[in-house]
Amino acid sequence: MKLNKINQRRWKNFKQNKRAFWSLIIFTICFVISLCAEFIANDRPLLVKYQGAYYMPVLSFYSEETFGGDLRTEAIYSDIEVECLIISGGLEECWDAPEQIIKDSQDGIIDARKIERGFVIWPLIPYHFSTVDTLDVPAPSPPNNNHLLGTDDTARDVLARVIYGFRLSVLFALIVSIFSSFIGIFMGAVQGYFGGRTDLLAQRLIEIWGATPSLYVIIIVAAIYRMDFWILVFLMILFSWTALVGVVRAEFLRARNFEYVQAAKALGVSPIKIMIRHVLPNAMVATLTMLPFIVTGAIGSLAALDFLGFGLPSSAPSLGELTLQAKQNLQAPWLGLTAFSVFALMLMMLVFIFEGIRDAFDPRKTYS
Repeated sequence: MKLNKINQRRWKNFKQNKRAFWSLIIFTICFVISLCAEFIANDRPLLVKYQGAYYMPVLSFYSEETFGGDLRTEAIYSDIEVECLIISGGLEECWDAPEQIIKDSQDGIIDARKIERGFVIWPLIPYHFSTVDTLDVPAPSPPNNNHLLGTDDTARDVLARVIYGFRLSVLFALIVSIFSSFIGIFMGAVQGYFGGRTDLLAQRLIEIWGATPSLYVIIIVAAIYRMDFWILVFLMILFSWTALVGVVRAEFLRARNFEYVQAAKALGVSPIKIMIRHVLPNAMVATLTMLPFIVTGAIGSLAALDFLGFGLPSSAPSLGELTLQAKQNLQAPWLGLTAFSVFALMLMMLVFIFEGIRDAFDPRKTYS
């Protein structure tokens, strides 16, 4: 799609802001990787070949019976017996000496039995965020070859939880920011454009709503319902949209008396078109100035609620829960260092990106 001249100038200004441009590239790469988390960190194989047929456990459910076992429950692919059944093609001897059968299969000895050997292709990190690993040392365990960032106090891989937690935090912040911005811009535009009693009444309602202690409301809801992702998103949107009302209202109050707005009114242009086409672009710089605070605030609020125990369940891959574990396990400094590093890099890149977007939309801002 070809950009018009105004958007071309904005994109040029954004690219010339090297800090924002490279932050966008790095953040996009990290976010895309996190979106593919199931294919990068999972305790189910990407591809399995068994008796000439191919299976994708990462996408589908397969029982142990599918691979020659006895159980109808999902196959535990990390078990040595299940791996032996897959590789050897279902030999019954796998229940007696699985290690030897796997070794013979790798050495080509079982080829004489006319059994087609299978294989298992694992993700780069063979652990899901909920996988509890069997360790030779007490959990939390320090980083090693199997767990590059160590494990938490329940023997779950920290790197896998960071990948899933990064995705969860970013998606949460984006959803909250988009809906909060839509509501806040709409309310600010209506107040600023129409003014008078509409502005007065809406402003008093916003003052009352803004004085509501959001943390208390979230604590009460958490005590009544089992908190999940969408309930938390809904509660955060309820108390986040007021952040943009003030700046948008001020811009609309200032711009509604401009000559081109008065001319549009005289020509009979509808208020909706005037607000969207003529006044809103002037309010974009002020709006984009506030967006970084909404996005980073949503990430920080999610982490704080998880840290206090009023957010997502402890089984969820939350960075706030990782911070809580770091506080409770001071003898495991890798937990605190990991949580701090992820939060610092994520928030820093988001601030740089929105700073570049704000400057790109500002007609007075140019780069040499």
